[in-house]
Amino acid sequence: MAHVHPTAQIMDGEGDDVELADDVVIGPHCVLGGRVRIGAGTRLIGHVYGQGPLTIGEANTVYPFACLGFAPQDLKWDPDDTGAGLEIGDRNTFRETVTIHRATSHDTPTTIGDDNYFMAVSHAGHDCRVGDGCVLANNVALGGHVELEDRVTIGGATVIHQFVRIGRGAMLSGGVGTGLDVPPFCTLTGINVVGSLNVIGLRRSGMSRDEINDLRWAYRQMYREHRHPKEAIDTLREYTDRPRIAEIIAFIESTSRGLCSRPRKYTPRNSRT
Repeated sequence: MAHVHPTAQIMDGEGDDVELADDVVIGPHCVLGGRVRIGAGTRLIGHVYGQGPLTIGEANTVYPFACLGFAPQDLKWDPDDTGAGLEIGDRNTFRETVTIHRATSHDTPTTIGDDNYFMAVSHAGHDCRVGDGCVLANNVALGGHVELEDRVTIGGATVIHQFVRIGRGAMLSGGVGTGLDVPPFCTLTGINVVGSLNVIGLRRSGMSRDEINDLRWAYRQMYREHRHPKEAIDTLREYTDRPRIAEIIAFIESTSRGLCSRPRKYTPRNSRT
């Protein structure tokens, strides 16, 4: 049986329909309204606000003042339109003051996968799709329609523009931002700049040495050989039988915003004498 603190408000108005699985814990001063489903073992510590349509899976932990499923920050969207809502998977952690908004769609909800860690004050806008095993440090902001593939790590205070895609296993430094797609397994080191391959992340993921070497080679073709992007992609296509290179190609071919660039070589100006 779910444990609901006496001060929590499980709304019972028109359109409200809250279902709590066994051993769910709803702490003090939480407020749930609309159509809400919460899976077994999930804990809302206190002062958590959830607005349906909202589905939260099993074994999640939500810290105080997190707000899940409220209306999107989109001036074209009627805030009273519930849309497709927000769906959250299992074993996620949402720290203090995290905000995640529901979709501006009646077909596809904003989606958070499994085993993600949202640190304090991080934000995912409407229609975002976050995969599994991602880490968002403090004050990270995902604009609407952003897509994070699995195992993405984002440093604090980094901002992702609307409709941007971040490839699997990528790492983004803190205090930067991007309005362009970041290829899988790469590291964002400046604004719209990919500066290296995420080698440490590749090793920690258990990827084989041959796979890492394939990715090193692919990275050189894209960012170190000073080639035109089309020429680099044509070279990569000669090795589509290698799974990691094929993954890079598939990501590049599906980009609509374009890819982050390589670092510019710094040439100091001649000083006046």
